[in-house]
Amino acid sequence: MQVKQGTHDSSMIVALDIGTSKVVCLVGEINADGSIEIVGVGSQPASGMKRGVVVNIESTVNAIQRAVEEAELMAGCKIHSVTVGIAGSHISSLNSHGIVAVRDREVSDYDLERVIDAARAVAIPADQRILHILPQEYLIDNQEGIKEPLGMSGVRLEAKVHLVTGASNAIQNIDKCIRRCGLDVDAIVLEQLASSYAVLTEDEKALGVCIVDIGGGTTDIAVFTEGSIRHTAVIPIAGDQVTNDIAMALRTPSQHAEKIKIKYACALAQLARPDETIKVPSVGDRPARDLSRQSLAEVVEPRYEELFTLVQAELRRSGYEDLVAAGIVLTGGTSKMEGAVELAEEIFHMPVRLAVPQGVRGMESLLQNPIYATGIGLLHYAKAEQKPTAKDVVPEMREKRLEQQPPKLPSLLGRVKAWLKGNF
Repeated sequence: MQVKQGTHDSSMIVALDIGTSKVVCLVGEINADGSIEIVGVGSQPASGMKRGVVVNIESTVNAIQRAVEEAELMAGCKIHSVTVGIAGSHISSLNSHGIVAVRDREVSDYDLERVIDAARAVAIPADQRILHILPQEYLIDNQEGIKEPLGMSGVRLEAKVHLVTGASNAIQNIDKCIRRCGLDVDAIVLEQLASSYAVLTEDEKALGVCIVDIGGGTTDIAVFTEGSIRHTAVIPIAGDQVTNDIAMALRTPSQHAEKIKIKYACALAQLARPDETIKVPSVGDRPARDLSRQSLAEVVEPRYEELFTLVQAELRRSGYEDLVAAGIVLTGGTSKMEGAVELAEEIFHMPVRLAVPQGVRGMESLLQNPIYATGIGLLHYAKAEQKPTAKDVVPEMREKRLEQQPPKLPSLLGRVKAWLKGNF
């Protein structure tokens, strides 16, 4: 929640996408009809992150502060808290399930909370923390495919869930950077989950789809089938590696390699005309050289080919490769390159589309760009989670609140009585 022009306004939501190459802050206002209108945008280049993880707190804090100030100035508001995205190869996921007896033969919020708690009771490494518990489906007395079990009759409730965990220290470092800027964290959200809110349709999720969000430092994957998330993964290869390849192969400084990549690079060599030439700045005082655009494409194509092959291997490993009938959806800044979709279709042998974020109003000419998929997805997520429930998908925050409260005496007595009854 934010304070706008001196008044408390709960209709304002703020997303913070801390990427490897840039920090983006988006301020959205929820209108009476439920739509989100973008009223503020701040974007700053970043250098304190590497492959989704904070490597320099000071640089990251400075980039966040500048992006937030820019968004505040445009929106005319003071930002107090943000919904932030997280990525990195420390993220891991697994599918789990829990079973409980329905208390009063009708499923209540209390039963849902218990079954989610049962599903999360799996062994995870001590240095990992649960980020999300994402329900896939519920079963009541072996009846499958239930999405909304509340109020249904039955004696046994089962939940199938997707658990996402992240390294505690990586989560704490992001939290620390944001708090150093004087901001609170509403939620920390897996970036590909956030992006899915902005770029996937309900039909795609129902039919089966794989979203591939290619950023600067990481490529984030999420697989949906039957309307629910089934698999998530992070590949530590993305746009920065392409820039590095260009810098090494063309012997040009990284900042020039990045500009050449954005302006001239092509992911499929056969699409680049050999008669097109580009100027390549050299290192030191050496003069710039001419190079054909096709030669540049021959440097870039192998890296994209490697990336898509790794995505395909991950999809195979997940067991869902034959279930994504809607194909692959590419998004993120590095997916914009000419030839990326055509190369992906050659490798995956299934439909591929490049997706731009949808579902918001205001500044369409700027924001209709895959670069903003995660930021706009975070706004959709924040809107959907404005009223947290017992089965909140950021459980550690609920835990902290519970830890601060002393245990209630009746519940302790109840447990002692139940134990005595079961043992004597």
